[in-house]
This record gives sequence, structure tokens and C-alpha cells, in this order.
Amino acid sequence: MRVIAAMSGGVDSAVAAARAKEAGHDVTGVHLALSRNPASYRTGARGCCTVEDSLDARRAADVIGIPFYVWDMSEEFHENVVTDFMDSYASGRTPNPCLRCNEKIKFAAVLDRALALGFDAVVTGHYAQLRTGEDGLIEMHRAVDHGKDQSYVLGVLTQEQLAHSLFPLGDTTKPEIRAEAARRGLLVADKPDSHDICFVADGDNAGWLGEKLQGRAPTASGEWGGDIVDDATGEVLGQHPGTYAFTVGQRKGLRLGRPAPDGKPRFVLDIEPVSGTVRVGGREALRVDRVSAAAPRWCGTVPERVEGTVQMRAHGAEHRAVVRVDGDSVEIELLEHAEGIAPGQAAVIYDGTRVVGSATIESTRRTARGPA
Repeated sequence: MRVIAAMSGGVDSAVAAARAKEAGHDVTGVHLALSRNPASYRTGARGCCTVEDSLDARRAADVIGIPFYVWDMSEEFHENVVTDFMDSYASGRTPNPCLRCNEKIKFAAVLDRALALGFDAVVTGHYAQLRTGEDGLIEMHRAVDHGKDQSYVLGVLTQEQLAHSLFPLGDTTKPEIRAEAARRGLLVADKPDSHDICFVADGDNAGWLGEKLQGRAPTASGEWGGDIVDDATGEVLGQHPGTYAFTVGQRKGLRLGRPAPDGKPRFVLDIEPVSGTVRVGGREALRVDRVSAAAPRWCGTVPERVEGTVQMRAHGAEHRAVVRVDGDSVEIELLEHAEGIAPGQAAVIYDGTRVVGSATIESTRRTARGPA
């Protein structure tokens, strides 16, 4: 097959490209320029938006012996990922930009361009496995290395997109990938993994959002910021500069001006961007047993009911659940409570190791049960 290898400049995508060539595919390496001015997002080799990363990707392509190009995806990335990130936080929601990038950029804009140019598939360094099911459909499963598994951020992919995707690393652990990169002479063998959002400098989400959202979405009074209120007593415990700095489940950085009435730690329970109110409470108030989600994307056939597990954070735990689907409405009954689940996050549904699909969380219901 003629394939495009999306090369971020990291070790995973480099080894994925090398394996694709070794498997006999006609491989062309492509680095995605996600900002016309990389310094406007971040500097340093900790993400996938830097000059250093593009140079690392080019050097890896040279070692592998494949053609290499840079594709300008800056406009699509800003519109579909960065703007979505800002809009979500401005409305009190918690988005996952990596999931959105996979949905809108890597497996939509890039795949569409690749197919238009006569390529058959896109190869990436994601840790996930593809298999052909008994019904002939392509199934996506968790990676062998559960610590690096990235099936959560790929849960937005449709059957059509999976049919034109290759994930060569899903059957290998990360230490084995680094060792293989060294054997292949790839200089990125020991390059650190990126952990932060690629376009946010130093991982300071609140600082970045405060700068970018300046002048947008003031409270109903026309002022920025608002009160931090104890959910149980209604007592004002402090003030904040903007609701964008908070997410449900957050404990650190609350800057409470006075201790909570019971002296226990407080966590963010709810965010009201219109009034500017951030409600906080004890950890037990974070527990939820029901999640309502919308805008589902299914990896295969549309299910009516799934008894499996649901993951609601990129590196979060799986929770046993019963999922019921009615058109664009997805109702999730958790058989064991979850904590700190925020609107805007993705609920990715699994049947064993197989990804069934995903949906965007709209609301949650606090549990009346004790700890599961």
C-alpha cells in the first residue's frame, strides 16, 4: 500500500514509519505544521508544535530512507482544536484537545488529503491494535502496553477511518520501542515523551487561557471572575479571576481565602460561567453513578445496549457500566462510582478490550450510594 506516515518528531511515530516500510509499504513521511509561528504556541521539544520536532522528524525520515514533507495544517488545527479548547473552557466545560485533534486533523483533514492524493492509509505511532472481526469490520482494541494505551483518544474514529489507518506499535511495549529505535539508528530513541497539551506553554492551562480569553465571556454582571462557594453551606470561601481556571474534580490552586466550615479539603463540584460561580465541596460529593452523553461516534455498528466498561479520562480508570443508546443520546449507568467527571470530557465505551465508540459528556448525577 501507499501510505502516509504522520511523523511528530518523537520516537513512536519514527518507529511506526520504519515498521511500515519494513512491512513492504510505500511510505511517505509527513510532519504536520500546526502553527505558522510555532513560538506562538510553545517552544522546546515537549510537544508536537515546535521547530525542533520538525527537524527531528526530517532526520528520522532520512535514516529510514523515505521521502519527507511538511504539511501546513495550522488553519485547520487552530479552528478545530485550539478554538474548540478555548470555547469549551469559556463555557465551563473540560475538553480533550488530543481527542479532538485525532478526530478533526490526523484522521479527517490529513486522511482526506492522503486519499485525495492516491494514498491508501495513514500510519501513526499511537498505541492501539486493529483486528478484523468475525463480521468483517475493523475492530480497535487496547494496546498490549496498557500503561501507554491510547485507544481512549482514538475512540472518535469511525469504521471508514479505521479501514484506512495503521497502528504498528500496538503489540509492543514502550521500552521495546525505544530499544528498537536505537537499533535502527534513530536519534530520537531517548527523546522524552510529551505530557502536556502541545499548544500550551509549560502546561499552564489557566495562564494560557487567561491570556487568550481576555475580554471574552465575562460574568452576567459584566465583570471578570466570581465567587468560590461552599456547595453545602452557600458560604463564600474566596474569589477567582475566571471560571476558565477550573475543572470539576480540581483540588489544587483553589486559592480559598478562608478554610471550609468543616476544615476538610475542597474540590470543584460545579462551574457556572454565566454567574462566575465555582462551587466546591468534599470529596464524597464528587461521586457520580450516572452520566448522560451526546454526539456519539461509533467505531463499528451502532449498539443499543452495551454491558462493558467506560473510561472518562485519557489516563483514568475503567468503570463497569451499562450503556444504553437512543439515537444521539447515550445514558451510562455506572456499576461502580466515578469521581470528578466533567461535562466536555469524552466517555469511551469498551467491550472487553474492544473500543465500541465514544460520546461527549453533557451531565452527571451524584451518587447516593457509599463508596463502591
